[in-house]
Order: sequence, then C-alpha cells, then structure tokens
Amino acid sequence: MLRPRETPDLSLISFKLDIHPEPALEWSHDVAGNTVASVAFAAPAKVLEIAARIEVDLRAPVWPVFPISAAASSYPFTYTPDELTDLGALLTPQYWDQKKRLNAWVRSFVARTPTDTLALLKDISNTITRSIRYQGRETEGTQGPLETLDRGWGTCRDFAVLFAEAVRTLGIAARLVSGYLFNPGGALAGSTDAGATHAWTEVFVPGAGWIPFDPTNRSVGSANLIPVAVARNIHQISPVSGTFNGTNDDFISLDVTVDVSS
Repeated sequence: MLRPRETPDLSLISFKLDIHPEPALEWSHDVAGNTVASVAFAAPAKVLEIAARIEVDLRAPVWPVFPISAAASSYPFTYTPDELTDLGALLTPQYWDQKKRLNAWVRSFVARTPTDTLALLKDISNTITRSIRYQGRETEGTQGPLETLDRGWGTCRDFAVLFAEAVRTLGIAARLVSGYLFNPGGALAGSTDAGATHAWTEVFVPGAGWIPFDPTNRSVGSANLIPVAVARNIHQISPVSGTFNGTNDDFISLDVTVDVSS
C-alpha cells in the first residue's frame, strides 16, 4: 500500500512503482478503497528493492474550518441509521478492556453534557500529545491503548491507536491512517528529516466527514499529512507486507528511507 489516496486537500500528480527483481504485479482495491499492489516473484533473489516515486499537490490549510452539522456540533450526538450501518465496526473498540480503564480515562474529558464535539476531540488528542512521550521503535507490532497509557511512551502508530480507541469508547467512529508526514521544517515528532512514514487517526463527524487528528504532533486537519491507506485496525495498513520462502538466517536487514523535494 504505497499509492496516496486523493482528497479535497491532496491531488496525486504522478505515481510510479519500481520493484526489483521485476515481479508479476496486479492492482486492486480493498474493502476500504485503498489501492493495493500484489506482487509475486518467479525466482529467488538476494535483495528486494521497492521504490515508490510520488508527486502530489498538498494544499491543506494549517487552520482548517470544519462544517460540522448542527446536530453533531455537541456531544453526545446520534449518527443517522445509514451512517450507523455503514460505519459498523469503526464504532467498536478493538482492544479488550475488562476493567473499563480506557472508558474511565476518556470519560474524564467529558466535564458536562452536552459539550462541544470538536473541542472534546481536540482535548483528548492534545492530552495524548502532552502526557505520552514520543519514542521511535523499530520492532514490529503496535502497543495496545492501555499499554501506551501505562508505559507513558509510544510511536506514532501507538498514539493513533490510543486516540482511535478512546473516541470509539465514546461512541464516535474512527479509522486508522498510514501515510507520510511532510516535515519541511524538521520540527515535527516522528521525523528527523523532511519526510517520514507516519500514522494518525480520522474521526467521522457528520457534516465535516472524516477529520484527521495527529496526536503525535497535536494537530488537526490534513496539513503535513499524505494519506496512503485507511482501515479499522492498524495491522491492516502496513505499507509493505508479505511472506518469503527461506531459512531464519536469510532475512538480514531492512532499510526504509523517505526523500522529499519541492
């Protein structure tokens, strides 16, 4: 999953995928509308190289205004029957919380009802930014939301999962997003250069639609974000995944770089 999703804030000008050794390649869309390249190789090889060259027009405002419908401007609000059906599992927490610890944590943000919906979502995201320390991690997998709260640190994907689970606990639909962080100033967490792979969350609010929240960088809206894939669960949107035939010693190293130029 390497081809960006076009949005009102982002246009894809060109996309080229080079893979060596050359594979048999097929394109498709998954259930969430993500573009998926499936490849198979005819013979063994010592090295696999995947290069995605992308040109986009990113024009998202730094301070967006969201046209939230009057019926959803205050929390709690109710989705329409069609929205409830279509959002389905995106409304349901994905991690076991027997003692309802996450529920207690997120409910502490609802001082009274009704309360402003967007302000509530910003409070949750900003608290994650403020109270959880960003720390890169090269190992596979993602921490559960309670694990991130207990440890007090995490990666961008851990931040995104915690935020998505928190708002789902409140009955608000959320989905996970993988893509790229455009960081020309080098000041954003999750990147030490002009760009990096990144993960964040989108929340569905009637009227406004899917609103991006990046709790890693305490931001709302699409500025600096280039989405590639969206899904219910973070494991569904790994940029590159697959299997190989060989021994345990065959896999020696993996290098990922993101180069950005204007």
